[in-house]
Amino acid sequence: MKVDAGNVLYDLGQPPCTGVGLEWSNEELNAALDDRVATVLFDDEGKNNIGNIFAGLAETGFVQDSLKRLLENPDKVENWRVGEAIALAYLSDHRSCCFPWPNERSQKKRGSSLPGADLVGFGIDDSGDCFAFGEVKTSSEKKYPPGIMYGPTGLKRQMEDLRDNLATRDDLVKYLGHHAISTPWLHRFRTATARYLQNSSDVHIFGFLVRDVEPNQNDLGSRVKALDKGCPDGMCIELFALYLPQGTIDRIGERMISGRAGAY
Repeated sequence: MKVDAGNVLYDLGQPPCTGVGLEWSNEELNAALDDRVATVLFDDEGKNNIGNIFAGLAETGFVQDSLKRLLENPDKVENWRVGEAIALAYLSDHRSCCFPWPNERSQKKRGSSLPGADLVGFGIDDSGDCFAFGEVKTSSEKKYPPGIMYGPTGLKRQMEDLRDNLATRDDLVKYLGHHAISTPWLHRFRTATARYLQNSSDVHIFGFLVRDVEPNQNDLGSRVKALDKGCPDGMCIELFALYLPQGTIDRIGERMISGRAGAY
């Protein structure tokens, strides 16, 4: 089930750089967390794929228990991970994006935060498949914009890097290429790469804020204006601020864990 498109609160800028503020009700948030966001967060597809590889190996009760442990859900989920899962689900469902290799599959240690863009995959427009890169931040800070917009790892710097730094985009293309071999989405990678080799700015870039405070267009206003200046030909930049009901972020990771256990 797709996540809700949300109620539009404000709409900023003009292509190639735009920003939109959206709002989810409690009902819309609950529906998303219980279904679509949970499947993304816990990477149900990836676990099913691994389970298929291991099929037939678990011949004894001991081995079956070991396999169950290997594939079990984590006992802790950081709130920002839920924010990333919300953003991935939203962009997939409402911007025709596909992010085929979630960050969780590249982790070598549970709970670690990986360098590079949060979302790496494909967008689609009138010319077909292109690369799509996204950065996600989650914040309850009652400040507009929140502090996570700034600093070396802030959304401002990350978005500027994706817009201006060719080496950063090249590295993301190569990262996805390493995982594309013998996959159902190899053809999409080839198509997007053909466009990228013609114009390395021919990509879609997304910035996504997940908030649970009173909506305020100052969250995105200055960024839309700044990113629009000098935006390369062929590039599309979209910023989102999704406002959840107030006070929901603080324990949203715990909620996802208890939800998988059937506790609510």
